[in-house]
Amino acid sequence: MRMYDIIEKKRNGGELTDEEIRFFINGFTDGTIPDYQASALMMAVWFKGMTERETVTLTEAMEKSGDTVDLSRYGSLSADKHSTGGVGDKTSLIVTPIVASLGAKIAKMSGRGLGHTGGTVDKLESIDGYKTTLTGEEFLNQVDEIGLAVIGQSGNLTPADKKLYALRDVTATVDSIPLITSSIMSKKLAAGSHNIVLDVKCGSGAFMKTPDDAETLATEMVKIGKACGRNIAAVITDMDTPLGTNIGNSLEVIEAVRVLKGEVDNDLKTVCIVLATELTSLVFGIDTAEAEKRVNEALSSGKAFEKMKQWITAQGGNAACLEDFSLFKQPKYSYDISAEKDGYISSMNTEKIGISSVILGAGRESKEDSIDFAAGIVLKKKTGDAVKKGDVLATLYTDREGSIANAEKMFLEALSISDTAPAPKPLVYKIIR
Repeated sequence: MRMYDIIEKKRNGGELTDEEIRFFINGFTDGTIPDYQASALMMAVWFKGMTERETVTLTEAMEKSGDTVDLSRYGSLSADKHSTGGVGDKTSLIVTPIVASLGAKIAKMSGRGLGHTGGTVDKLESIDGYKTTLTGEEFLNQVDEIGLAVIGQSGNLTPADKKLYALRDVTATVDSIPLITSSIMSKKLAAGSHNIVLDVKCGSGAFMKTPDDAETLATEMVKIGKACGRNIAAVITDMDTPLGTNIGNSLEVIEAVRVLKGEVDNDLKTVCIVLATELTSLVFGIDTAEAEKRVNEALSSGKAFEKMKQWITAQGGNAACLEDFSLFKQPKYSYDISAEKDGYISSMNTEKIGISSVILGAGRESKEDSIDFAAGIVLKKKTGDAVKKGDVLATLYTDREGSIANAEKMFLEALSISDTAPAPKPLVYKIIR
């Protein structure tokens, strides 16, 4: 079998066999197939696409290119939730303790932030002492004992995906539905959970800019997940406006805690209830009405917040900071951004707001950058809100006084203020089961 023939076949619109796809993934992973041939095949896939069977085989080959996590000991109770990324998206900090408090087993591997989107691991590391690295035995023992552990992506999971993504990133082939699907789903399958809920974001702060594009991706991922034997659902949610009010690592943990304690009732809580309901329904095989009832009871009883404290403590974190927010690292500087005229916030470019938080130190532009856990933005007004000249739109927090002017400029560029209120947009566009 020759890589040349595989590239030519896909370039001409042919359907690759299972053997050809596995030959490519195995050879690219072990280095016998060079980058330039892999790049050529990725571009051919970008132009010609893949059938569902091809995408399933590609996903499974990538899943099996390295280590996998065996969660079979939990039977149908293992659960995971994945977001395609956004700004202010701290849903994992809320959804996982809710569902774990109801009896699910959540052994979750999460990523770090890069670019304008935040990462769950960075948020958790803002909690003093929290360990994002555990041995395999420690990881599963914690899930056995309390039903929940969240660590950074570690070990040799899906090495084919790591190599392919790096290549796609520099060859303009990132935005291919089969390649996105196989990248996301291979990681989720390798992580071992039987039940998976995908939060597919759409809008200015997301990779998929329109609901239609998000639905195409979500539908494909659900098909592939089912074909690989998993219970799976996808929720398409809005990312044209940041989720919640807090953007930045410790700030987002604080807002998540306030949702779990019943102190906040906003768009963040609404999305989290939908996601937790879908995951609870999958895990326990119950209808969504009963699942939503259990989710709301876990919140109102305080059971979900108790599970969060138990989880943070088990992983070495100082759970006292969940009750006393002053125990988090505090920023040296704060700055209010004020409205320059009367009107309504008609739109927010969420990506630019995410970049504004990165400028303050809340994110990283390269993997080597360090993060200021206290940096970030607290929104006082969001899309649809009326504002008067001089009203505070947002407060910036940072240790870098020199970053404030650029962050303010970027934030103000992200906002449009008009004379009339915009038409409301849905928070949840569609659920694909």
